[in-house]
Amino acid sequence: MDIFNLIAEGKIKRAIKDGEFDGLPGMGKPLKKDEAAHIPEQLRMAYRIMKNAGLAGDEEALRKERMTIEDLIAQCTDEHEREQLLLRKTENELRLDKLVSKKGMFSKPASAFYKERVYKRLGRKR
Repeated sequence: MDIFNLIAEGKIKRAIKDGEFDGLPGMGKPLKKDEAAHIPEQLRMAYRIMKNAGLAGDEEALRKERMTIEDLIAQCTDEHEREQLLLRKTENELRLDKLVSKKGMFSKPASAFYKERVYKRLGRKR
């Protein structure tokens, strides 16, 4: 341990002993689950910056949900359940389209070049 860590540890221990942390909001409650826990540590800061700028996050969840729905549809034998799953899949696609248009992801010529590739990878036809 270097000198700065020792100094910081000493100050934290002194503050705990003096009760400076007592009564803080959220004390005794579990910490919120880190939304970036699935991302490698070296990429988390970049992910958070992109998420705060509105450029990351939601699409990935929608894409995973869509893949799960497609797997369920492939295995489904009940016709009523299949219809419900197809409806969920359509709703998912509409939400994804709304996110894409809201963010203007393909409005610039440079990104429009990749539009077809992105939709193909997502399993969509345009």
